[in-house]
Amino acid sequence: MKGIRLLLLFFPVAVAAELLHWGDLVIFATSALAIIPIAGLLGEATEALAEKTGPQIGGLLNASLGNAAELIITIVAITAGKMELVKASIIGSILGNLLFVLGLSLLLGGIKHGSQRFDRSRVSLDGNMVILAAIAISIPSLFNELIEPNFQRVETLSLTTAAVVLILYVLSIIYTLRQPVTNHVSHGASIEPSHAGPRWSVSRALLVMVAAVAGLAVMSEYLVGSLEVVTETFGLSEFFVGIILVPIIGNVAEHLVAVQVAMKNQMDLSLSIALGSSLQIALFVAPLLVFISLFLGNPMTLEFNHPEVLAMVAASIIAAFVAVDGRSNWLEGAMLIAVYLILGIGFFFLPAMV
Repeated sequence: MKGIRLLLLFFPVAVAAELLHWGDLVIFATSALAIIPIAGLLGEATEALAEKTGPQIGGLLNASLGNAAELIITIVAITAGKMELVKASIIGSILGNLLFVLGLSLLLGGIKHGSQRFDRSRVSLDGNMVILAAIAISIPSLFNELIEPNFQRVETLSLTTAAVVLILYVLSIIYTLRQPVTNHVSHGASIEPSHAGPRWSVSRALLVMVAAVAGLAVMSEYLVGSLEVVTETFGLSEFFVGIILVPIIGNVAEHLVAVQVAMKNQMDLSLSIALGSSLQIALFVAPLLVFISLFLGNPMTLEFNHPEVLAMVAASIIAAFVAVDGRSNWLEGAMLIAVYLILGIGFFFLPAMV
């Protein structure tokens, strides 16, 4: 993880590129590279605070701020009116965690250790929640075709669904925090000793958190602002950038942690990171953005296109099946990655508006 921090050198380069007008391609590349270590530092600061505040408050911090980087990037995109990018990044984050990150963890962990085992009872709840979350945020998309063109009803359905999903997320946190304290709790509610956060003081963790949030806001604005030229130059759709590139940029640090602990044969933690991060996006970030968009003057609905809905539901079911038997192997990981690559190719050829 320390090697990733070297990418912080791109932060001043991105600022210089913006101020000196070096071109949108340079701005996009340098800001994207700068976001990776900043998001990692934000995650470390959250873990450090979680350790200082105890398992209950720490669990709440991790559950609330686990995907803060993704939230900041999408808020900036909403402000810029790039709704297709925002919705695609929501689905892309879920797919990336359930297929690519989980798949890579199973693949590399299985190659190194053979068949790996994990506590099925710990992971099964997250697996069931992932399926439920995918179905819940898909419902507005399926019903909106019959409700349109009455936008008021479409918006009301999205707001109602978002409120119910947020309540469900709060209930899941309450359930998690009321469980007996162990070395592992889903949704990142506690940190395993083998993957403890940095030994920072509370003041240092808060300072790093504030600086990271500010840095992410600036780099996200540069990234979103340069997106149009980049998509035109490389022939990419805004949809493809949102569903593939943005989730990878915002979550690289967390992805690496999931893979690293899998290679240390800590599959309970690896699966918890992959499934828990998907749950945070589906049950917290997505519905929260619906309400935030109202205050920003660009209302967003939970209306996704058919390929997005199909991919999300299929990925959630596949991930749940992986968690059923309490064991994994490298072939299962290879299959998950293969599905992600096929979806990526399909999304690349998908028109900008579906």
